[in-house]
Amino acid sequence: MNKEKSVEILNKAVAMEMTALNQYMYFHFLCEDRGYEPLAAIFKRTSIVEMIHLETLAERILFLGGDVLMKMDAPVKNLHEVEDMIKYSRELEETTVEAYNGFAKQASDNADSATKKLFEELVQAEEGHFDNFDIEEKNLAGFGKEYLTLQAYKHSKEVA
Repeated sequence: MNKEKSVEILNKAVAMEMTALNQYMYFHFLCEDRGYEPLAAIFKRTSIVEMIHLETLAERILFLGGDVLMKMDAPVKNLHEVEDMIKYSRELEETTVEAYNGFAKQASDNADSATKKLFEELVQAEEGHFDNFDIEEKNLAGFGKEYLTLQAYKHSKEVA
């Protein structure tokens, strides 16, 4: 096993997780500010899970004797329309699943079965995130703006 190669792909995943967790927290802030509590909670919960993924990746890097590079692979996108937030979130998860499947193969080719298994487990979690955002996208498409109106109304009613 080439530990440096494993650390390299793990750090690529760290960058992806850093990007996702920051992006989802940004979306959480915006949705919460608008009173879209259920959607804000989904973004917050997903961000926290991404942080746990980041920690797991970091632990593996350190075990292999590498250094964790805490860099995002892309800046946070300042999207303000909920439809755009959800669409972009689906795209992030889809891209991550594709990348992690590739990283699992690279780890296997590198005879690093523990890293391969880690990426396979992460793929399952990221597919779950994709599914959550896919459901939200379908809810928006099916119910339209009323879907968001109900979320904001519920929040306003609780505050009053």
